[in-house]
Amino acid sequence: MAAAASSDLITMKISNKLVIVVTAAFFALAIFVQMPLQQLALHVTCAVAVLVVAFALFAMGWVGGGDAKLAAATALWLGFTVTLPYLVYAALLGGALTLLLLAVRRHPLPKSLSKVKWIDRLHDKRSGVPYGIALAAAGLLVYSDTALFQQLTGQLA
Repeated sequence: MAAAASSDLITMKISNKLVIVVTAAFFALAIFVQMPLQQLALHVTCAVAVLVVAFALFAMGWVGGGDAKLAAATALWLGFTVTLPYLVYAALLGGALTLLLLAVRRHPLPKSLSKVKWIDRLHDKRSGVPYGIALAAAGLLVYSDTALFQQLTGQLA
């Protein structure tokens, strides 16, 4: 999640490779904890549902494609029981990030910072919001509440 957040901050992109790693890591961990097949199917269904909604938002221009894929990959880890709190946290954190960026963008950027490409792009009023930061932070906030986390910590104890 930290890689997704930092990548989105610096490049305004979340790579497909990163989303694939997040997805593959879920399946590896699900096998390790011997997640029941029915529970695995529910996690996959949750991820697909989030992907469908997120791509509708992408089609409307409200979120980036990387954000949509990251949200779905995160929902895969969380399952239905924790995805709603995740999405609420992501919305609140994303809103706060957006308001912060809008406030900062109203003021001129110091010359020393304008020479830093990613800071200059982030400050540009025509630039989007690196929403992957909010998605990553929200995922980290709720992960310990997931059944997968509980299963993992139970096996390691």
